[in-house]
Order: sequence, then structure tokens, then C-alpha cells
Amino acid sequence: MKKWFAVIGNPIAHSLSPYMHDYWLSSQNINASYIPIQVEDGKLEQAVQSLKLLGCSGWNVTVPYKEAIIPFLDQIDESAVGIGAVNTVVKTESGQFVGYNTDGLGFIRSLGQTENTNRILILGAGGAARGIVYAFKQLGYQKLSIANRTKTNAEKLVQELQFGQAITFQEAEEQLQTFDIVIQTTPLGMKNNTKTLPINLKGIKENAIVADIVYNPLVTPFLEEAEKYNVRTINGLGMLVHQGALAFSYWNGSYPNTNDMIQRLTEQLGG
Repeated sequence: MKKWFAVIGNPIAHSLSPYMHDYWLSSQNINASYIPIQVEDGKLEQAVQSLKLLGCSGWNVTVPYKEAIIPFLDQIDESAVGIGAVNTVVKTESGQFVGYNTDGLGFIRSLGQTENTNRILILGAGGAARGIVYAFKQLGYQKLSIANRTKTNAEKLVQELQFGQAITFQEAEEQLQTFDIVIQTTPLGMKNNTKTLPINLKGIKENAIVADIVYNPLVTPFLEEAEKYNVRTINGLGMLVHQGALAFSYWNGSYPNTNDMIQRLTEQLGG
């Protein structure tokens, strides 16, 4: 019987996951397909039951259902428990449906070679930041700061994950020279005005890594500002690809070619 996988969300038409997974399935000669499914408001439980009944082998979950899907699964992995959200569902051999979260680890893999002695600055304290912070903690990193416009939100995240230290944007600017990796997760980095960026990057450490979790546009205003300095910039496309590759490996037992896919999607997006 031919396997099939899916991605659910609302909206879903913009998702690059079907292209990505179909290409990987084809390249590895796996007899399976991957489809996008739009789930309307209030229909999530019915959608999950339908996926189970129709024999879906696993699916990805995107906004706005990453948290809401948890009660409808048989079990959730430690990664999903720690982050409080699911982006990948795996059907086990016993027929159980288990939720995982590959976002944070996918992001860290997109950075390439890093050391757990690196000092890391996370800008923002929302859901995306939470996943990334949790993954850094699980991998044994220790020197991490979370900066947020409202410091109490950063303090809450630090307390809940028992990891990192909370600082203000101003404190982040004052300490900027000490960070090896700066990761932008706030909506502020999307506005076409450097005055609205979360922090001023002047004084950033030479050869630091500056990353933005957004991939469309490929070069956000935050990364455009970072490129004025002698740093390495990374957009969110690698995170998209690596979180998908991890899901693919959970479903199929093999890790696909991520470098090739990043190049393909970069060309698709006009990079």
C-alpha cells in the first residue's frame, strides 16, 4: 500500500513542504506522496481523526495548530513536552500517533558547525524563541541570553525552561561584543526601517553568526543591516529545510540531502 504524508494548517497554500518532501521521496525512490491539507477553524479534532482513519503515515503541523493538536495525539515526545508544541506527527508500528517538535533542532542544524561554548543571544521570547532555546539547552549549551522588549516575558521563558538569562534590548546592545551567535525571532525584523529593528548591531563581534528565522524575504531588513558588518548571515530557509528533514527521517528512516534542497528553494524564492 502506498504511504502518504501531509501538512495541516490554516492557511496552507503558501507552504513549501509539499515540494520539499515530494522531491525527497522521489529522490530516494520511496513510494509515497505528501499533500497539503487546509483545516478550517474548529475542525482540528475531526481532521486528526480523518488522518488516522484514512491511513496517513505521519504529518507536519503548522500555524495555528501546533499547540492545539496535543490533546488529540496518543503521546508526545520529550521535545514537544518541553516546547509545548508539536510540528511533526509520527505513526508508530503499533498504530500510535506521537507528536514531536523538530523546529528548534532544525534551526540549530541550519547554523552549521557551532560549539556549546559559544555565547548566544536570542531576540524575542515567543513560541519560535522557546523552541530554539529548548533545543540549545538539550544540546548542552550554557551561555544563552534572551532579550525582549518586555523583559518580564523573557524572564518567564527563562523560568519555565530553567535555562538562560533574561535581559532587555538595551542590555543586549551593551553586551553585543560578547555574543558569538545572534538570533532574531521577533516581528520587528520584518519592517523596512532600521529604526524599528530590535537592536542596533553596531559593535557586533567580528565573524559572529547573525540569523533570522524568516525565509521570505530571504534577506530581511535585520539581515540587510547585519551585512554591513563582518559577520556571517543566515536566513530561515535552513531551519525550514532541516526541521523538515528531521521529520522525513522519523517517517522514513533516512536523512535527505539538505544542502541541495536549500539551494533549490533559494532559487525558487529568487535568491
